[in-house]
Amino acid sequence: MATGDFAVDLSAIDATLSSIEKVLNVADMEKEIAELEILASAPDLWNDQANAQRVTSKLSILQADLGRIRSMRIRVDDVAVLHEMGEAESDASILEEAQAELNDLEKAIGELEVRTLLSGEYDHREALITIRSGAGGVDAADWAEMLLRMYLRYCERHNWPTEIYDTSYAEEAGIKSATFAVKAPFAYGTLSVEQGTHRLVRISPFDNQSRRQTSFAEVEVIPVVEQTDSLDIPDDDLRIDVYRSSGPGGQGVNTTDSAVRITHIPSGIVVSCQNERSQLQNKASAMAVLQAKLLDKTRREEQDKINALKGDTAGSWGNQMRSYVLHPYQMVKDIRTEVETGNTSAVLDGEIDAFIEAGIRWRRESAN
Repeated sequence: MATGDFAVDLSAIDATLSSIEKVLNVADMEKEIAELEILASAPDLWNDQANAQRVTSKLSILQADLGRIRSMRIRVDDVAVLHEMGEAESDASILEEAQAELNDLEKAIGELEVRTLLSGEYDHREALITIRSGAGGVDAADWAEMLLRMYLRYCERHNWPTEIYDTSYAEEAGIKSATFAVKAPFAYGTLSVEQGTHRLVRISPFDNQSRRQTSFAEVEVIPVVEQTDSLDIPDDDLRIDVYRSSGPGGQGVNTTDSAVRITHIPSGIVVSCQNERSQLQNKASAMAVLQAKLLDKTRREEQDKINALKGDTAGSWGNQMRSYVLHPYQMVKDIRTEVETGNTSAVLDGEIDAFIEAGIRWRRESAN
């Protein structure tokens, strides 16, 4: 929290960065990067694709983390020099520039500090997000589509690539469900705190009497399966159906039976993909989603066993976790962390960093 005293705030930021450097252990990171670079340069690396993926993925993540830490350290040192220069020359413009950089640094280092909390087994992975409309009829379908846009805008703000695999459109407006991938390191660890039921209160745009409506939508976040995961799915366990895509997509999508639906018979899990023109591509994407859901199912079953042994009776992540009120007042409030804002339009446009960062910290504190 900024005090307004440049020296005090700079000292606090420097201390936070030093703590991050200690937690992430920069010396060990440098050593591991050097070892991985040797492995990555081996001519026979891709003879074992699973190992190659593990090596290159881990190397990329470590290099990015180390680059961010080094960049922050340089910026902290430079802003101190800049401020000293401004004071020595009594130059208000330089002092103003130094203060603006300090404010940016405080935010950036705060985000980096949150990153150190993402140490779970799957936190480093990409994410698969499914949004489903819940109670509330056409308003709920519209609400689900609003949430889809909110998360896509969040990813866009962070330059995280996304790919929509499947969208099931509702009859009047909105969507019944949508599944999309977030293809960025630590997307799962970051966005997993968004899992749960999201509640919207507003004047319904679909009610000719302009009555207030409460709608619900569910957000599911699971980690993407990697080649190192061992998931052997017998063909006899699958039922594969092809059908014609629906909704926007152009003639090439809508006039061929390219959409694929896969049912995993033992678990009853059903996934579908209709974003590609090719049936083979859609089948591959649908299989990737199915594998991720089966991995998540296994992980949750194992966690349930552990919780049962521990006597854990706490509510699940599937419970209501955030409320968005657009009428009679403007407020978005996270029920777990109590973080709130009256700027609802910014939140619905993807500015949810404060909620996500608070959720990550809350999760870590709850686990201790």
